[in-house]
Amino acid sequence: MVTSSESGAYEALRTAILEFDVMPGERLSERGLEQALGASRTPIRAALIRLEAEGLTGREGRGWRVAPIDVTEVRAVMEYRELLEVGVVRLVVERASDAELRALEESLIAPGELDDQATSLREGSGFHQSLAQLSGNPFLLDAVTSTLTRLARPRWLVVRTAASRAQVRDGHREILGAVQARDADRAATLIAAHTQATRVRLVDYLAEERSRLRGRGFAIVES
Repeated sequence: MVTSSESGAYEALRTAILEFDVMPGERLSERGLEQALGASRTPIRAALIRLEAEGLTGREGRGWRVAPIDVTEVRAVMEYRELLEVGVVRLVVERASDAELRALEESLIAPGELDDQATSLREGSGFHQSLAQLSGNPFLLDAVTSTLTRLARPRWLVVRTAASRAQVRDGHREILGAVQARDADRAATLIAAHTQATRVRLVDYLAEERSRLRGRGFAIVES
């Protein structure tokens, strides 16, 4: 995890946070990050400020801390995401071309291809961001991307099994099928159910595993 540029420091630290190389709630020092990332104070501070805007770090006194996983925030972000994505698919049905939808279908990972947590999250985020892009509204794309960032750590935890990853992929294909059929109502119903099911999985997992996760050093809070 060695870098020298501002963007490199940001990407390296962001990846470390999202993949739990540094734990939720862990204290961060600019000097320690200088040594770990091989970067100077200015790009480190810029990276921390940028990550603070994404909800991944926060100031603690004169230092910094990795943001804890907040169950209340997870619920709120998921409610917001549901409203966003219902609007997104309705616009995609109206605006996306058949060729664009075929390209999105071809980008989905086929059953039997590489299947792990990182690949699943990358594909899942890519699917939802691609839909937002096809809506033709850059503000919706920014909003969907922001929600996915804030949910990345709990999502990482709940795609730990092949069955859960297959369930997510099946949902994506069903949603896309409704969009390709130009059935806006069905697409909206499916994506609402998809996000609701994700919310239930995230919140239930955090409730059931809170003690174990805390034992591993995770800061889990409910504000």
